[in-house]
Amino acid sequence: MWIQDGKKIIFGPVKVRTGRRGYATRDGLFHIYWRDLHHVSNLYHVSMPYSQFFSGGQALHAVGIPMSTPPGSHGCVNMTMHDAAVAWNLLRTGDAVDVYGRKPGT
Repeated sequence: MWIQDGKKIIFGPVKVRTGRRGYATRDGLFHIYWRDLHHVSNLYHVSMPYSQFFSGGQALHAVGIPMSTPPGSHGCVNMTMHDAAVAWNLLRTGDAVDVYGRKPGT
């Protein structure tokens, strides 16, 4: 994942963890519609620090496990705590999120 300002990359690329089989991260052009620094999922009852929601319940957010940990997320874009904090400081409500490609095996 990376963050651009116009055509200039201002952060990344960094490793992320995306949706597992049956929970693919949706493709498309979205916009951040809600941000919550200390979000807790009411569906999975887990902490989702630095949450930036872009499509339904799918968000960019921090997790406390390595990005290579299988099998993947429930559709969110997982990031390290450091990378999610940087993204939090660079992005704002209304900013575009362009999701494309597929995680192998999904």
